[in-house]
Amino acid sequence: GQLQASGGGLVQAGGSLRLSCAASGRTFSSYVMGWFRQAQGKERVFVAAVNWSGATTSYAASVKGRFTVSRAYGSYTIHLQMNSLKTEDTAVYYCAARESPYISNQIGEYDYWGQGTQVTVSS
Repeated sequence: GQLQASGGGLVQAGGSLRLSCAASGRTFSSYVMGWFRQAQGKERVFVAAVNWSGATTSYAASVKGRFTVSRAYGSYTIHLQMNSLKTEDTAVYYCAARESPYISNQIGEYDYWGQGTQVTVSS
């Protein structure tokens, strides 16, 4: 399976960006899909995840209330709406998929990864 992330870019602090991730090549409709990010010189960390139906979501504390992950029922595409962006949100954002219906925030429990998209928030 393949995951293709898009939508990154440069934005000023306080602005918004919307990331998308399209999955193909496998039956991803029943999988959890999520987003992780990796800032320069730091470890990759969990951002948000959504289950197959779009009804259950999970967020890292650092983005809760500012970011929204969404997915249409059984869709192979997810989105991450990022509002009120801060300079500390600057990172490469990676889309991932987990062969399970249960959400996890553990990087090792995701089976497929996209190539990453750069998000840069300027002050």
